[in-house]
Amino acid sequence: MKKLYTAREVDELIRGGGTVDAIPDDALLTPSARDAIKDWARRNKRTSQAPAPTGEEPTVPNFEYTWEPGKDASTPEEIAAFFNAPEIVAIKERIVDIGQRIWKMTFVDGNGGNITVRVGDNLALCTPTLISKGFMQVSDICLVDLDGNQLAGERKRTSEALTHFGIMKRQPKAKACVHAHPPHATAYAVAGVVPPTCMIPEAEVFLGQIGYAEYRTPGTPENADIVGEAGVEHMSVLMENHGVICWGKDVEDAYWKMENTDSYCKTIWIASQLGRPLKTITKGQAKELIELRGVLGMEDKRSDWKECELCDNADFHPGVMCETPATNQAPEPADHEMESAVQQITDLIMERLK
Repeated sequence: MKKLYTAREVDELIRGGGTVDAIPDDALLTPSARDAIKDWARRNKRTSQAPAPTGEEPTVPNFEYTWEPGKDASTPEEIAAFFNAPEIVAIKERIVDIGQRIWKMTFVDGNGGNITVRVGDNLALCTPTLISKGFMQVSDICLVDLDGNQLAGERKRTSEALTHFGIMKRQPKAKACVHAHPPHATAYAVAGVVPPTCMIPEAEVFLGQIGYAEYRTPGTPENADIVGEAGVEHMSVLMENHGVICWGKDVEDAYWKMENTDSYCKTIWIASQLGRPLKTITKGQAKELIELRGVLGMEDKRSDWKECELCDNADFHPGVMCETPATNQAPEPADHEMESAVQQITDLIMERLK
């Protein structure tokens, strides 16, 4: 006689160290027993496909490019070979990918935004001028020196590369820069408002204090200087009336900071509309996060600050505007004057009704 298996019997078989393979092919199964067997098969398949332990430490992605100091390509032949080397082509592909991502995030429109990656003592890859970052190709990427002289590439380099190099020349850890116009962060730049600190732990760790650079004409040496100075101590800089520039150890890192910046500004903006004071973490907790930045290799100018200085947001006044009434505008009547006028009109109406 054929044996009938229920879900409970299948579970007992598995818990006892057996497998569903021990169930005869001609056995009778309840619907719940079939489901239990299918679940076991899925779990067993995932386990059997798991990679065997290698004994090596787990790693995290690292796209940072390193070069041998003093060995920059210089002759036309060396430059051509370097520009087409597999490791450089891989960085070009990553730049194209980041361009598509900032475009899809609506951080740029038209031909806005630009991206650079340093690949030598005096060499950098950069995006071309007058091109949508969402539709670039690897062949569009340029090679320039840090003075902006183009060394390779079919397309003309972006004029705003000089602003990126203003940071790179002053901050050796800045190996990649992404400039864009993310709406929320750019709104802060247009309003001349620097986002407060000590609000969200992730922002404290991965961004630190956001910097601010006064407006200068984009692409000019003056703009490169003022943004470059701000970029020494800030990995994310609001460019007044313009946008945002972020730097990192590689282009992915710089792009992440652009996302972090806009998300943080958006969150603070929304919180500012809720009619309640914005809460901050404690000064001691802020100190811990700054120390964590150091462990992750990110310097922070606030590392030597006193705790009482860390969460000073005295200059942040969301939604506050001081308006001066126009001189030719008549003052509103006082309440008793309004009441008197209403009473006179009421008396007049009642008299005519009589």
